[in-house]
Amino acid sequence: MNSSYAKKTFAGILSAAMIFTMATAVMVEPNSATFSASAETASSDVIFSADFEDGVNAFTRRGTNETLTIDNTVAHGGKSSLCVSDRAKSWNGPQLAMDKIITAGTEYVVSAYAKTEWYSSLTLSKQYNDSTGTTHYENILAANNDGSSWSEYSNVKFSFPAGSTDMYLYFEAGDSNVKIYVDDFSVSNAPDVAIEDIASLSDVYAGYFKIGTAIGASSLASKPYMKLVNKHFKDSVTFGNELKPDFVLDKAACLADYEKTGDDTNPQVSLTSAKSLLDYCRDNNIPVRGHTLVWHSQTPDWFFKVGYSDDGAWVSKDVMIKRMENYIKNLMELIAKEYPTVNFYSWDVVNEAWTDGGTPRTAGSNNTTSGNSAWVQVFGDNSFIDYAFEFARKYAPKGCKLYYNDYNEYIGSKTDAICKMANELKEKGLIDGIGMQSHLDVSFPSASAYEKALSKFAATGLDIQVTELDITTSDTSTAGLEKQAQAYSDIFDSLVKYADNISAVILWGVTDDTSWRASKTPLLFDAEYKAKPAFYSIIDGVVPKSTEPTTATSATTESTTVSAEEPTTAFSGKYGDANCDDKIDISDVVAVRRFLVSKDKYALTAQGVKNADVLASDGVNAQDAVAIQQYVFGNITSLPVKN
Repeated sequence: MNSSYAKKTFAGILSAAMIFTMATAVMVEPNSATFSASAETASSDVIFSADFEDGVNAFTRRGTNETLTIDNTVAHGGKSSLCVSDRAKSWNGPQLAMDKIITAGTEYVVSAYAKTEWYSSLTLSKQYNDSTGTTHYENILAANNDGSSWSEYSNVKFSFPAGSTDMYLYFEAGDSNVKIYVDDFSVSNAPDVAIEDIASLSDVYAGYFKIGTAIGASSLASKPYMKLVNKHFKDSVTFGNELKPDFVLDKAACLADYEKTGDDTNPQVSLTSAKSLLDYCRDNNIPVRGHTLVWHSQTPDWFFKVGYSDDGAWVSKDVMIKRMENYIKNLMELIAKEYPTVNFYSWDVVNEAWTDGGTPRTAGSNNTTSGNSAWVQVFGDNSFIDYAFEFARKYAPKGCKLYYNDYNEYIGSKTDAICKMANELKEKGLIDGIGMQSHLDVSFPSASAYEKALSKFAATGLDIQVTELDITTSDTSTAGLEKQAQAYSDIFDSLVKYADNISAVILWGVTDDTSWRASKTPLLFDAEYKAKPAFYSIIDGVVPKSTEPTTATSATTESTTVSAEEPTTAFSGKYGDANCDDKIDISDVVAVRRFLVSKDKYALTAQGVKNADVLASDGVNAQDAVAIQQYVFGNITSLPVKN
């Protein structure tokens, strides 16, 4: 890599050069609040709509108390809306059965206006049954409503995993007493979108570390989303939920086995939820990070109870040790049997066992009190960690590396607790690495604080994987995206600095709108599948690890380059001068980027096209823009750059 200073110089300019690629904001009425704007992906192919003007209502109630009426006093458009009153639970609300409207495994967009009677959270969610009959509930878009304005849900992308049945879209509100109003609701087919012809992240960082991402089963339904995965994140895939305990533990099978054998120490597992993802990784030869085996969260309480009963007594430590071993054994054996060719190159064995203060979590049920640990409840302390790594080492696929994974890992007390634990596990030969989740924000932690933790983890001699990277920002203005780009650039500078200690860097998602932190746009691609300034900030200045920087960035030999200031007699323009103003500066980069977005709207002159083709590739592309940027900032001294 070039000097970090040179790379940071790019980050400040890139957002100005690339801001036009961000999604166009949806214009709404002055009294409306927009929850999500994806105007560029809107489809005119509407397959269901309801404005309630004709008095017809296709929605039903989710609970037993709600009253659904057509209200002629409150409306977003026209004179009527759907009103849901008499709610008793937060999840009570209007639901729309989707089985006869859509096809599972296909992506759609939903648009709607909704409001509450007074201030409350207001969430668009979905429900479905998988092929085993297990019901799943997932939030699609969560936000708040002020009680006076209509909130716009604009072209919100959604899908259900292939094989799903009993599919519903529904609205829910955090205040169970508040009325919910819905109007101008529609479902459309999601269009396929071409992705940009830009450098692949996996290719850029080849030789440094794997670049990967996290996806869910529903991600497979989106063609443009998966194009981005295949182009930029082919090194590694993590399943966002589908290999977590609450997805693989099969309660019905556990109870059946217990009834048959009288033994409640042999938990049964299923790969039903993960099947489509495992098929994808197998068929595309994509390595997988297993996530996660032992965790206080997303683990059902019945797993820790006598007879697998929801309200039973907690089992003894000895029983739980047997259950843990058999759970890990059964899962690894099932994967080996059904997916012997899938490369599980690493696995998060234990997830988030330490508090930010560096102490074990409080004993109890996380499902009752968030943050409590049933593992500590049964074991009395964090001694379960050793057993988890012992059993994972015993049963994991050959060559699979084992990791401890945690968030806020840069906080001093937690950093020290993780290092102490990791060194002890290392002495026993049970652990291979440490996972830094790296859920960050533009304002915290500082790059230096992050690197301090990184250096401590590297000092253990264990491998490091950045497992869930995203960097949030509340400011999506030009300046805000520039700040986010700088934050990404600073973090990647540290990662490249410690590249010899890092084997993989995983982004926790691909596009902002599908992130678990969607409201703060934390990822490298926007809702229109376009690369954000943050993307360009982490690829500029990166050179192949096997190549000396002077070789990769100068390209000055007379036999392959021509000076931009002194073009050959056969060339009548000036290489790099895309806007033909007789100068080569950042405005030329902007001109090329805009041209690539829309050749009709942002046309270059014929001479400008010739000037911009600095790679002599018989056409202007994103790499030409990058090369011009490098010339502007002095990273290369000549244009054109020829192979």
